[in-house]
Amino acid sequence: MDATAQPAPAARHERSRFLAVQFEDMAAQLATGKLGIWLFLANEVLFFSALFVSYGVYRSHHPELFRYASQFLDWRMGATNTIVLISSSLAAAWSVRAAQLGNQRTLIRSLVLTVVLAATFMVVKYFEYSHKLHNGVGWGTACNPSPELLASLPAAVRAIPVPAHLGTFFSLYYLMTGLHGIHVLVGIGLYVWLIVRARRGDFGPGYYGPVDAVALYWHLVDLVWIFLFPLLYLI
Repeated sequence: MDATAQPAPAARHERSRFLAVQFEDMAAQLATGKLGIWLFLANEVLFFSALFVSYGVYRSHHPELFRYASQFLDWRMGATNTIVLISSSLAAAWSVRAAQLGNQRTLIRSLVLTVVLAATFMVVKYFEYSHKLHNGVGWGTACNPSPELLASLPAAVRAIPVPAHLGTFFSLYYLMTGLHGIHVLVGIGLYVWLIVRARRGDFGPGYYGPVDAVALYWHLVDLVWIFLFPLLYLI
């Protein structure tokens, strides 16, 4: 044996295939990714805040119109969707915890449950939209409620003449709930992507950043609806 032979260097830890080249470890990547998603969510908050401000301005100028128009909305459907989205948010939070614990079965089930609940929200919204549009409740000048729909309103509401600018309320209604619905569809797409990756075994205690980021996005989508529901359906 050669006395001058050097001992073999200690084996280096294998670099994770999910670790981007600009980061030294997963902790740095997770922290940076979390900062990025929070900045994105701040932008989303500003976006929806502009819509809520518009709602507030229009309502302050036409309070009677908004109170009248809200009678055309079914609060039971709105309440159902609120419960559905809150439940989906709990499932999303549990998916993050399952990924952190390395529980693959619970992770996949939580992700699937989130998608099912989100899809349920959109199905309820579809029936709500289709019923309104079928009865002439569109946006802008296309808002001409059918006699059948007017007859279904409470007697106190039927006694009030249909306001000339009823479409103003429903233009905001379709804009705000429609944009929220688009965000729900984006969330469904993201969760389907997570399910595909989770089935491959990509996520675990060492790498769960995407699950965490999508859950944060989903919580914001749910929070926006929690504000939309009372503003449009209850007051």
